[in-house]
Amino acid sequence: MRMLDNILLWNVMAALILLGQAKPNLKHRSQSSSGLTTDCVGNLMRLSLDKALAVGNHLEVEAINGTQHILITPSLAAQCGYSMESDPWGNTRIYTSLLGCYVNNKEDSYDVGLRLKMYSDSQSDVISHDVMQTCSYPRWASREILCDRNYMEVSNHMATPNAKGQAQNVKDSSKLDTIQDDSEALGIWKVTFNTPQPVTMMLKEVEQAGYSAMATSTRLVMRSPYNTAETYYEDVAGVPMEVLKVSAYYKAKHGLSVVNLVATCPTGGVLFTNEVISWHVPRRVTPLADSKFKILELYMGINGQRLDKSQMSARGHTLYSTDFHIVIDIQVGSPDGYYKSHAPDYQYHVTYTVEPMLELLWRSNAQDTRYKVLYPITTPLMPRPLHIQNNTVPETRVFSMFLGTFLHDVQLKNITFSIGVLTIKECSARDFIIQEHLFSNGTKAFSLLVPFSDEVVLKHNPQRLVTTYFLQLIFGFIILPEETPFAHPVELQASLQDIVLPIITGTCDQNMFYIHVKYGSQGRNFQAMVGSQVLTPEVAEEYHFQENGTHFSLILPYSAKDTVFELLTSTAVRARVDLLLFATINNWVLADYFLSCNFPLTTTVCHPNGTMTALAVKVESVPNLVPSQLTLQDKSCKPVFSDLRVAYFSFSVNSCGTTRRFMDHYMVYENEITLAYNKGVAYKSPIDPEYRQTISCYYMINATLSVAFSSTHRSFNPTAEIGLGQLMVHMRLSQDSSYRHFYQAEDYPVAEYLRQPLYFEVELMESTDPQLELILENCWATLHKNRTSLPSWDIIVDSCENRDDSYKTIFYPVVSDARVVYPSHIKRFSMKMFTFTKDEEVVNDEIYVHCDALICDTNSQDGSCRGQCMHPTGLGGDKHQGTKGLRRERGSMDATHQRQISTGPIVQNTQSNLLK
Repeated sequence: MRMLDNILLWNVMAALILLGQAKPNLKHRSQSSSGLTTDCVGNLMRLSLDKALAVGNHLEVEAINGTQHILITPSLAAQCGYSMESDPWGNTRIYTSLLGCYVNNKEDSYDVGLRLKMYSDSQSDVISHDVMQTCSYPRWASREILCDRNYMEVSNHMATPNAKGQAQNVKDSSKLDTIQDDSEALGIWKVTFNTPQPVTMMLKEVEQAGYSAMATSTRLVMRSPYNTAETYYEDVAGVPMEVLKVSAYYKAKHGLSVVNLVATCPTGGVLFTNEVISWHVPRRVTPLADSKFKILELYMGINGQRLDKSQMSARGHTLYSTDFHIVIDIQVGSPDGYYKSHAPDYQYHVTYTVEPMLELLWRSNAQDTRYKVLYPITTPLMPRPLHIQNNTVPETRVFSMFLGTFLHDVQLKNITFSIGVLTIKECSARDFIIQEHLFSNGTKAFSLLVPFSDEVVLKHNPQRLVTTYFLQLIFGFIILPEETPFAHPVELQASLQDIVLPIITGTCDQNMFYIHVKYGSQGRNFQAMVGSQVLTPEVAEEYHFQENGTHFSLILPYSAKDTVFELLTSTAVRARVDLLLFATINNWVLADYFLSCNFPLTTTVCHPNGTMTALAVKVESVPNLVPSQLTLQDKSCKPVFSDLRVAYFSFSVNSCGTTRRFMDHYMVYENEITLAYNKGVAYKSPIDPEYRQTISCYYMINATLSVAFSSTHRSFNPTAEIGLGQLMVHMRLSQDSSYRHFYQAEDYPVAEYLRQPLYFEVELMESTDPQLELILENCWATLHKNRTSLPSWDIIVDSCENRDDSYKTIFYPVVSDARVVYPSHIKRFSMKMFTFTKDEEVVNDEIYVHCDALICDTNSQDGSCRGQCMHPTGLGGDKHQGTKGLRRERGSMDATHQRQISTGPIVQNTQSNLLK
């Protein structure tokens, strides 16, 4: 397990550190050692490389051995006593054992030389640093055991021939082994690995297997990578330990000797809580010490450096021993380690990594053993639930949120909204505000502001006047430097009572209902019902539906099928129209409106010849009434006409059960309209009331008329006095050439495209004299409402079109129909939409149209009523003069016969620089 951890460690470091072949043909240049520090930490030399120096580069490490430079690969590092530790951001520490390969040893003075090569991303240049450090370590114990990250090392003081327990002087070589070494060199020549099945190797085989066996002037050294074939595991006080046991045969000046070397290193013993890491090491390492041993020194450290009690206390670390263990407690989050972000299954987690050191000196059987362990510890993945703080104040109509906290190695890359994935730059372009907040403890968080009005915000109406706004998003992060992606979904919602309901208004005239609906905040997002009928396109067309984006209007006759009659009198009927607006999704009533008006209606007519006519209508209070079933007093007298809403009776006063009575100077005829029932049974119903309508006619009797006659001669013919009255003329703009639908006052200004026809109708109002005729004498257009303002353009001149106009005015015939009773009272014409220009630029994009109308008697013999354009004068209007043009002076007439009318403004819908 320990070996696997070290393999993983070296693999992680490989992202920044290349330990492969040297790059050929590269230029070398030296650089100052800023960012490099070296120090001696007991039996190790430590080199620290700051991330600022290594960032963006690939690193190679070479050992300097005189004039040689040996590339340190991972396998060579474990064999020769080199180790390396690097965090994900490039902070690197390189440890070298003072008993390692390529270290120059002179009487406990050790010279260590390393060359660091840093390659840029382009691989075209290399920066090198040569580091030399001399360390002194005079306090060697009889036995030194070092447990580093990737190897374990044991060294024993060189035995003398008389030293007991250290070495055996072997004179009979047959007792050693049948394999003999023919070399005359001094030092180790053979090693036996004491595994369950002993394995003996010659020195060359030992080195080929990845081990290191060497002898200095005073010590024998054996070094092994973790998890090799010749090591084994042993449980000591519940802690798994990896054990290396060898017998080393070496040649000394005094002859052949053998010494037993043992190294054992912990591969476990760590307990975790959310706050504390507890590292347990056996108090008595049984492969190394028997029951008679005494601990002389006990230290803890961080990253190979001892800490004193004050430093331990300041960092929150503790070191203590129990009957079976030595325990180091380290606070999770201590500045001696570092946090790292992870995203397993795209969920945010963190780990904490720290590298404690334990150093012991004990005495057993008069032999001192120094035991030193450097043990990197990384906690298991710890879930880090992200906190979402919704700071939205609905009245501001902006979503405001806070998401955190993250470690500094997390970077926000994008956000997924309902419309898709947006980068941070694209979010800023939509006026979203994204901020990164840094905290003193090294963590950070992100905040986001999104307005309710943006299309990424979804809307729903849980109540009639309330809108709930939804913001569904996914934050996309990466973890540096690996660029590991992960995501976090967030859903925000806010409710606001911000719905403005539609407003319905209405008016009536003598025949029509006029309904106006102004849209609310949700526009035309509703369904309408007129009476009991849905406002379909067919119904809308029947009721002259018009819409302009902010409102719509309807025009209904009071007798329309979707109105109801509330009350009938002898002179009027009260009718009502109901309009209901409701939401299409949840059927909420948005507006409920009714308009009730009285309309003139004569229900009973008494004719001089003794005939009576009567009109009965179906009223709302009798919903089940069938008009065809109504009768007079005589049940055989039925309506001469009926439909679903009315029944019409015509009968003589001496028939149909009509009664007669006298009252003062009047003779009164009366009858009654009722429902007919079988066998004369009275109508009784808990639902419908009784229907009765009494009709009466009054005839005057006993009236005396006196007639006077005078034969006095008159010298003059009688004449009638002149009575004065007002005739009203009205000009309207039609929506099309059918002259059925006209623009209302609220529709102005009316927008039309250049060259599009404008349809005008001028009508003599409230006159029933068929002998009168309306003639348009002159019509012209101006820029302003004032009919005498300049410039102006002639449209009709002397009752005819302006012949100087390339787009001539067109007159349309008027015929009788349901609306037009007297065609002579109406004139219709069209002209093309134009604009006024000056110096080839549009002066204004709207015009006003004015007319002088003449009312004349068709029976007149003076020629004044010659008809529309019956006798053209041939005079043309002035050419269009721009802002300098003048309208011709028009002849004046008697104000009794002439009317002045105007309409506008009419606005050009598309800009154009063309003249009319």
